[in-house]
Amino acid sequence: MKTISENRCYGGTQGVYSHASDSCNCEMTFGVFMPEEAAHGPVPVLWFLSGLTCTHENAMTKAGAQAWAAEQGIALIFPDTSPRGADVPDDDAYDLGQGAGFYIDATTAPWDKHFKMWTYVAEELPALVGENFALDMDRQSICGHSMGGHGALTMALALPGRFRSVSAFAPICNPLNSEWGRKQFTAYWGADESQWGPHDASVLMQGEGFDGPILIDTGTDDQFTALLGTPALAQAMAEKSQQGTIRLQKGYDHSYFFIATFMEDHVAFHAEALYA
Repeated sequence: MKTISENRCYGGTQGVYSHASDSCNCEMTFGVFMPEEAAHGPVPVLWFLSGLTCTHENAMTKAGAQAWAAEQGIALIFPDTSPRGADVPDDDAYDLGQGAGFYIDATTAPWDKHFKMWTYVAEELPALVGENFALDMDRQSICGHSMGGHGALTMALALPGRFRSVSAFAPICNPLNSEWGRKQFTAYWGADESQWGPHDASVLMQGEGFDGPILIDTGTDDQFTALLGTPALAQAMAEKSQQGTIRLQKGYDHSYFFIATFMEDHVAFHAEALYA
């Protein structure tokens, strides 16, 4: 693991690091915020998965999460959204290829050599940060935005016992029925839908649900409302009697201004679960 930068931040340290990833077959970069309490022992962990076109840096610099995480004594981890590099395949469209890993493992060429973001975020990166930082990996929660909200919800639902709570800002809730999902699944898994994985929060919710609280915020002026599928997840949660809250925030859009506005709520929500 290489240290790219480390800066004093709200009494703790905001670092950026890189490493050679076995799952993604390239160099991967990620951010970690460690609160002041980490100097005295392991601290709980909150993952933040970013959306389309983003890197590790967007949420790290725009979401304002460090102030609230420092207040709660929680570490933040900001993974990248896809593999990157000159040898990594890409597409001219913003919503496919680099910056659009969709938190799944590709099985079709040319994507299958590098695009293993499920394995990377669910297995490889947790092992790496657990070995190198003072983190209490028995106390983890997860959050995400848009495509990252899709990743946060599906990981929470598909990895029972891993996360104590999950939240999302404007998540893609029903990718099997959205252009933000069907396009990427077709590219990464092939046209045969029988080979597609169950990486859809609305579908996964119909199974065992999530053994913990869920918080979702979506703006009423979100310019991508038709692509998110929020009603499908709301219906699935209601039918499952899932503990959770979906809030429609009047006048807010899909931007980081929206995320920064409600980040305090989300960190406090996770802190309650992490310290229970």
